[in-house]
Amino acid sequence: MDHFLYRDGMLHAEDVPLSEIAAAVGTPFYVYSTATLTRHYRLFEEALSPLPHVICFAMKACGNLSVVRTLANLGAGADVVSVGEYLKARAAGVPGDRIVFSGVGKTREEMRTALTGGIRQFNVESEPELAALDEVARSLGLRAPVAIRVNPDVDARTHEKIATGRKENKFGIPISRAVEVYAQAAAMKGIEVMGIDVHIGSQLTELEPFEQAYLKVAELTRALRSQGHDIRRLDLGGGLGIPYERSNSAPPLPTEYGEVVKRTVGDLGCEIEIEPGRLIAGNAGLLVSSVIYVKSGEERDFLILDAAMNDLMRPTLYGARHEIVPVQEAVPGMEQRLYDVVGPVCETGDTFARQYPLPALGPGDMVAFRSAGAYGAVMASEYNARPLVPEVLVNGDQFAVIRRRPSYDEMINRDSIAPWLQS
Repeated sequence: MDHFLYRDGMLHAEDVPLSEIAAAVGTPFYVYSTATLTRHYRLFEEALSPLPHVICFAMKACGNLSVVRTLANLGAGADVVSVGEYLKARAAGVPGDRIVFSGVGKTREEMRTALTGGIRQFNVESEPELAALDEVARSLGLRAPVAIRVNPDVDARTHEKIATGRKENKFGIPISRAVEVYAQAAAMKGIEVMGIDVHIGSQLTELEPFEQAYLKVAELTRALRSQGHDIRRLDLGGGLGIPYERSNSAPPLPTEYGEVVKRTVGDLGCEIEIEPGRLIAGNAGLLVSSVIYVKSGEERDFLILDAAMNDLMRPTLYGARHEIVPVQEAVPGMEQRLYDVVGPVCETGDTFARQYPLPALGPGDMVAFRSAGAYGAVMASEYNARPLVPEVLVNGDQFAVIRRRPSYDEMINRDSIAPWLQS
């Protein structure tokens, strides 16, 4: 469920008509719903109750400070994968003891920043990283809290570019070597072992892969405890999918996911950590765009928008399909036309959908890409020297620009002319 509905013939974000936002900021723009963010976060809270748990929002899904603060005010922590995300989480009001630092390539400087600034735990991905973290922590006179990420070799049955739990993926250590690596960690003076981490992929639409992975984690927990390790946290990652098209069958609900967690690891007495991103933010955001031209080709019509692949990369990168709807509600019974929906970037890959049914549209008409709140704005670029688009947050009948569109001068002035090229 989201809070983007038609009222009086106009698509609204909560109580704000999208036409009002467009008049204020121009198109294209991203818009997020506070009510949807709140609802989705609370669904996970309810799903994991009464287990002790922490929900760390995966900032790679949507890192805007206002979105993160909205969730932090509800009690969310943050899952970060860079020092930039760590600093943004702190700036948004997430305390250090609710931040989990993930990622395969943490540098020593990133480790140092998080250790001195406060961190809940590092999810360690390899033995070289473990040794580096031990060295940095000892140099600061500290002990780094860690969960070691294990790779359970479970097929998440998702897109190959976002599957992370198979043995050929770069993430984690093989679960078959976990006992050996935990013994190494226990001997390090700069390391405090807190728990186990696992994450098998993103946009999962079935529960069975979670169950397979979590049963392996439960077995490993018992084995490590038998050898004297104090395993008190289980970081189960994120990955629960969302429906990108209304015609698709709905992925499992957080409540169903919560039952899997309780059934597989709920009897271990561990604090549960999860790192949802897409399910919290995905359906909480739209990308709104205007039609520039309708171009008739020999075999098809092209709907050319002012949004492009640099604004929403998912269709080009993953072949992803987003539901596209007119901002002005179509009259019931209005004939649909088939369009190739494209952007203005000079690449054939700048295509959002082919032969997509929409009512007849013309220049200036607006469309909205649903389910664009996750991996939308965060993956955007200034390719073709196109400025990043604004982000807007709605709360009831209020809206605020939470990232403005930079001017062309600002964009150009980020570059500098080398001294020998200046006259």
